[in-house]
Amino acid sequence: MVKEIERAGLPVVHMCTVVPISLTVGANRIVPTIAIPHPLGDPKLDKEEEKALRRKLVRKALDALTTEVDGQTVFED
Repeated sequence: MVKEIERAGLPVVHMCTVVPISLTVGANRIVPTIAIPHPLGDPKLDKEEEKALRRKLVRKALDALTTEVDGQTVFED
């Protein structure tokens, strides 16, 4: 679905825990996340640390969304 949305002219960021799968399906903008059961958080962290972690991931995805890419790009730390 990511490729079809991109083909329609809308940039898409695929946030995922397993980057090779995203590469296989052809996502152009890939942001790695934390873990399969908790992709955008870490229950071991306290409330403020987890909020900071989530904010960091969302900001990274927004940066990826506004970045021109030529093919598949993984936005690491």
